[in-house]
Order: sequence, then structure tokens, then C-alpha cells
Amino acid sequence: MADSAIAESILALHLVIIVFNVAGLILIPLGARAGWRIVRIGWLRFLHLGLLAVVAGQALAGRACILTIWQNELTGGIAAAPPPLIMRWVDRLIYWNLPFWCFTVLYCAVFLYVVALSVFVPFGRRDKQARG
Repeated sequence: MADSAIAESILALHLVIIVFNVAGLILIPLGARAGWRIVRIGWLRFLHLGLLAVVAGQALAGRACILTIWQNELTGGIAAAPPPLIMRWVDRLIYWNLPFWCFTVLYCAVFLYVVALSVFVPFGRRDKQARG
């Protein structure tokens, strides 16, 4: 029972990280255009860049995300009742049935996009038009 609760917590953390990363991909360019200061906060941007670097690095190394590995280890040996409905929905949302190389290409492309965002939407300062 304790393993199941830990696995659910890991899944929830995984979902929060995914939402943070995907939101950053969308909100950073939109926020830069709209002049939102939050998209230039350095520690948030470094966290976003760092998380995606870890994901891309693990994919390039041929490894699944450490959170996925932990969750699988905790739920792999459980022969109890099926997981709760919300957990099944989240599983379907974040675990796609594709070959691993597809994820590697996707994660590396997303990481390169975030690196490009770091150049085009620099941390900590506004562009010259916003200051003028």
C-alpha cells in the first residue's frame, strides 16, 4: 500500500514537471511579446532549461526518465486492484506508445527550442523596444 501511494506521488510530481515544461514552451514567447516580466525571471528560466536538458540527456543516453523508472519499480510487482481512475487518465496522457527514438528526437528538438528561446528572449532584461 505504501508503494502505491509513493508511486502516485511520483506520478503527480511527473505531471507537474511536464505541465511546467510545456507551459514554458508556450508562455515564454507569448509573454515576451506581451511584455510579461515573469518570462524573464532567471531562476525560472534556468529551471526550465535544466529540466529539459536532463530529459534530453537521459533520452540521448537511452534511458527513460528517472521518475518513470521509479514509478515502474514501485508499481511493477503490485497485483492488487487496478489503479484509481485519475491515475489511469494521467498515465494515458503522459505515457505514449511510441518507439523510444521518437521521444529522443522530440526531447532534443524541444531542448534546442528552449536554448533558442534563451537567445531570443534573454533572461532578466527586456528587449530594446519595451524600454523605449
